[in-house]
Amino acid sequence: MGTYTARARREGRWWMIEVPEIDGLTQARRLGDVEEMARELIAVTLDVPLDDVAVAVAVTAVGDVDVAEALSKIRDERAEAARLERQASAEARELARELASAELAMRDIGSILGVSHQRVAQLLASS
Repeated sequence: MGTYTARARREGRWWMIEVPEIDGLTQARRLGDVEEMARELIAVTLDVPLDDVAVAVAVTAVGDVDVAEALSKIRDERAEAARLERQASAEARELARELASAELAMRDIGSILGVSHQRVAQLLASS
C-alpha cells in the first residue's frame, strides 16, 4: 500500500483534512493530530488495518496565507543557497591552493579568506 497525501488547511479553529486519493474529508483540532485522523479515515474507508496506512501531511493554507506556495519558494531558495555555498567552498579551496603554491603562510591565507589557519589546512587537504 502506498503513501497517501493529507492536505491540511486551517479554517477557524479546525484543521480541515482532504485525502484526494479516496475523495475523503475529515478534521482535527491540532496540526499534530492531522496525520492520525487522516490515517483513521483511510483505514475505515478502505477497510484496511491502521498500521498499513502511511500518510504524508501537506499544509496548504492557514486563512489567507498560501502555505504551500510559500514553502515551495523557501525550498527553492534553500536549494539555491546550498548550491551557491558549494560553489563558494570550491572557489575558496582553489584560491587557497593558488595562494599556498605562491608560498604564502597559512595564517596569511586565512586572513585573506576570512577563515582560521586551521580551516586553511582543511581546505588544502580536501580534494
